[in-house]
Formats: sequence, C-alpha cells, structure tokens
Amino acid sequence: MTPPLSSASPSPSARRISWGVVIVLAALLSAILGAVTAAFLPTDENTPDPASNVLNQFWRDRFGYKLTRPVNILVMGIDRTENTEPNSPESFQGRSDTILLVQFDPTEKSVSLLSIPRDTEVEISGVGIGKINEANYWGGAELATKTIRQTLNQIPIHRYVRVSSGAFKELVDLLGGVDVFVPNSMSYIDNTQQLKIDLSPGWQTIDGEQADQFARYRSDAYGDIGRIQRQQALMQAIQTRLQNPNILPHLPQIIRVMQKYIDTDLSFNEILSLVNLGLNLESEQFKMVTLPGRSSTTEETYSSYWIIDEVQRDRIIAEYFQQNLDTDSSADSDSTSKTLPLDLKIAIQNASGNSQVGEKIANSLVNQGYYNVYIVPDWPDKQRQTQIIVQRGNLSSAEALKNKLGWGEVEASSTGEIGSDLTLRVGSDWVNNF
Repeated sequence: MTPPLSSASPSPSARRISWGVVIVLAALLSAILGAVTAAFLPTDENTPDPASNVLNQFWRDRFGYKLTRPVNILVMGIDRTENTEPNSPESFQGRSDTILLVQFDPTEKSVSLLSIPRDTEVEISGVGIGKINEANYWGGAELATKTIRQTLNQIPIHRYVRVSSGAFKELVDLLGGVDVFVPNSMSYIDNTQQLKIDLSPGWQTIDGEQADQFARYRSDAYGDIGRIQRQQALMQAIQTRLQNPNILPHLPQIIRVMQKYIDTDLSFNEILSLVNLGLNLESEQFKMVTLPGRSSTTEETYSSYWIIDEVQRDRIIAEYFQQNLDTDSSADSDSTSKTLPLDLKIAIQNASGNSQVGEKIANSLVNQGYYNVYIVPDWPDKQRQTQIIVQRGNLSSAEALKNKLGWGEVEASSTGEIGSDLTLRVGSDWVNNF
C-alpha cells in the first residue's frame, strides 16, 4: 500500500464530506490551482450547506494539513462513454482525451504539470503497441498508471484523478464563462462526432460549449500539439476566473454539481494538504510543459503517433520532477546549463504594436552568434509585458536569455511557437529599448 502523503490524521466527519473537497481538487487539478486563495476565504459559519461546511472546516484546520513529500498525480479527462450513468464505473472506462502528470512539491513549493499528447506511441501491457490514450480503455486507472510510468522512465505515480465527460463544460458554465484569446478563426464540422466549432478571432468570454470547442479543435497544422496549447491556455483562463472573489458564493453549488464527474484514490486529508500547498503558491511557482517529441511520418507508421524524444523527456523529468535517472539517454549538458546554447531555436514574435521591434531584436541575437533565431507572424493581441515562453521545457535557457536581454518575464508553458525551444513574445515594454 502506498504510504500517506499528508501529515494529518483522518476524522469521521472528514470521511463523510470527502467528496466535496475531491471536486474542489478536481477543479484545482483540471484548471490547475485555480480558486486557491479566493476559493478558501472564510464563509458564513451559520450556513447549513454541507459544501460550505467543508470550506469552513478547511479554513479553520488548514495548518494541520501538510504534504510530507512530493506527490505525482495522474489526471485524466475521459472521453464520452455512451449509455452510462454519471459516476458509474463504466463512465470512467473510455479513452483518456486529456492526460496530465502533476507534481505538488512542498520542498520547492512548486507545481509542475506535464501534458502528454494522447497520440503518444507506447507499449501497453497485454495489448501491444498503441496510443497512450487507449490504456485506460483497456485496463482502467491501474493500466493507465502503469503505462504512463513506464513511458516516463519509471517515474513514480502516487495517485490518480479521472474526470468523466461533461465536467469541463459544466465547470466553465458554473463559473459564468472564461475569457480566452482566440488567435485565429476556428471553423470545423464533424457530423460523425456531432461536433461543430465556430469561433471568431480575438478576446472572447466563452461558455462551456465554446470552451469545449476551443479545447477540441484540431483542424490546423499542429493537430494534437496545437490542441494541448489551447488546453493550457484554458487552464490559465480558468485559474484567472477562479481567483475572482465573486466566484466564492458559488463554490458550494460547484461542489454539489461536479462530484458526479470524479473518480480518484486520493484521501480526504491528502486533498486538503494539496489545496493547502496551493494557497501559498505564486504564479511563477507553477510550470507547464508538453512531453517533447515529433509527429510520425507515413513511412514509419500507418496511424498518426507522437514519437517521444527520449533525451528531452529525461531532461524534463529531471528538471521538472526532480527525478535522478540512471539512463543512457542523458540530455545535452548545454540544455541544463546557465549559458544560452548558440543553436537554440528562438522564435521572435512581435506583440508590441511596433512593426520594427521584433526584427531589431532578432538581428541583435544573430549578431551575437545565435544562428537559429527566426521571426514568426505577429501575435494579434498587443501585450504590455514581454514574455519568454518555455516551449520545450528549457527553463535554464529561458533564464539565460532573460539575463542576456535584461528584460522579459519567463512563462513556463508550451503556448509559444510550436517549433521553437523558446518563444520571445515582444511586448510594448521593449519599444523604448530599441
């Protein structure tokens, strides 16, 4: 049996109300630490609502709930399973449409999230070669956990959370919608899946149905990897929405409605310990990255697979999940050094509103010997602050670029130009420097 992750001991009342907080954590994990501070402010002690009592109990006793060690949690969003009752075992037996490995680290006071493309080629025990999203279908959470652990070079996975179809749309609707930036027009119809996507470019407040469309859209050149980018953007949007104090009165309703969508082996005390850690996190302590790799070619496989870059995978596991790997596929020392490798792929994307700034920065880097610098189309939403987006998880290289430029905010998420190692999205704060 896996040892407990929390230092707190369970109480009878805690066992009775555990599912309420499971839902808060599920939203926390799915939206990645939204709610935290705003969501757990003290509520009215006299309210008879059991969900509100859960929040009140946590607020009173939160200092007793502490993680004792880092914990890796597998989070899976499960595809729609026809003719099943909500929260029935059968409703969680579909393919995993979304796969995330999330680490909560009380020592570093950080959260790291690894998005795993659902088309990743893996060996599934008892099945053979297939796509990683099939593991849950063939053997539930146990086989999915085993498959992902093997795929990630035996990284320990301590707990799992499965979220069945419908949870995401309903959560967004309960939040009153979320604000996202749609960079390009999205239009797509798939009659077999009863899917119609029609989103216009620009900033929009979208409801649950539109958010589902935004997350599922794959009709661009980037396929599933572009889809993961949009999922990460939605996580950030939900996190922002959950920090709104106006959401607090709606949390009991969210808890009641969402509980039917969740399956997990986390205990009540472990959940509260994870949430308590989240209360003390700043945005820069939260990191997102996509499992590095490439799309398969038609010469390699008949089906379309995501082929893992094992060297870069091991670098991600070491840098984001603090795992010391004994492996022959060690990452290039330059990728974890404090210097900026000259061959690093750096995409320059202008978001300043000044058409000349991006080219000037690119030329400056090229003149310093960086020969993989290139300019991509402008980001259509003008930004005040420059971002250094860590597209492939090269955190140390991003910090080195920031130090070299003397400017910019490191954004640890795979939301930049897909082919780059780093994307320098130039904001208006650069205009006076060039």
